[in-house]
Amino acid sequence: MKSNTLISAMLLFLTAAGCGESSLADKGFQVSSDENELDGDAQTGLSRDSLQIETRPSSVLLTGVPQIRLTTIYKVNENKRDHTTFIGSNTMHYRYDESDEAFGHFWHGNLMPGLAAVYGYNMVNVSHYNIQSQEQTYFFDKPVLIKTLYYPTYLKDTLSYNPVSRNYCMVSVYNEDTNKDHFINLKDLRRLYLFNLNGEKQSALIPENYTVMKSEYDPQNDLMYVFAQLDSNQNGSPDQSEPIHIFWINLKDPTQTGRQY
Repeated sequence: MKSNTLISAMLLFLTAAGCGESSLADKGFQVSSDENELDGDAQTGLSRDSLQIETRPSSVLLTGVPQIRLTTIYKVNENKRDHTTFIGSNTMHYRYDESDEAFGHFWHGNLMPGLAAVYGYNMVNVSHYNIQSQEQTYFFDKPVLIKTLYYPTYLKDTLSYNPVSRNYCMVSVYNEDTNKDHFINLKDLRRLYLFNLNGEKQSALIPENYTVMKSEYDPQNDLMYVFAQLDSNQNGSPDQSEPIHIFWINLKDPTQTGRQY
């Protein structure tokens, strides 16, 4: 299984490289220096700045809620060599830990029980569709750079033999030009937001003057630990010398959060 994950990661890199991208670290896009220049685009659900970011849908995600389907939206990238275009594709975060099964943890390879996690090169929005009401909305009202989308799993996971059900989504995202260099990219602060099943943003799970670095999972308490770096010098960009703190999120009720370090 681990070898399959490695192969998938290599294929993702080779696909991008073959399309003219020198490195996935180049992800991101330029933004206007004046937010008032943004115009709404009813057709795509994305606000576009004067640089006209072109987008395309990638694939539909089946959630654990039958009437809710999510579609990932990607920035269209151009191969400067021959002017062909390409978009990123969805890649899932998987967890392979067979010893967890001895404790009744059956997660179907998901990163955390009840939550699937997807990422991709230059993912810029998520479309939310309710099959019953036939209504479509968008997680964000303008292009952002999504690092990871967490959503309720299609397959039913168990934790200590108990079924796990999640009724929310989380998004790790670069959503603002925090360092004021006219780009939204990996040099900005990365935030973590909670969304309800209607695709509506509820709150920032980590204070917005931090940049999210990584996470760990605690199965005994069903907690997500998030390592985040404080923007102590307030320059809007992570710096190596700045302090790192650890926050916890109660996955049973993600409105319950706190800092443990």
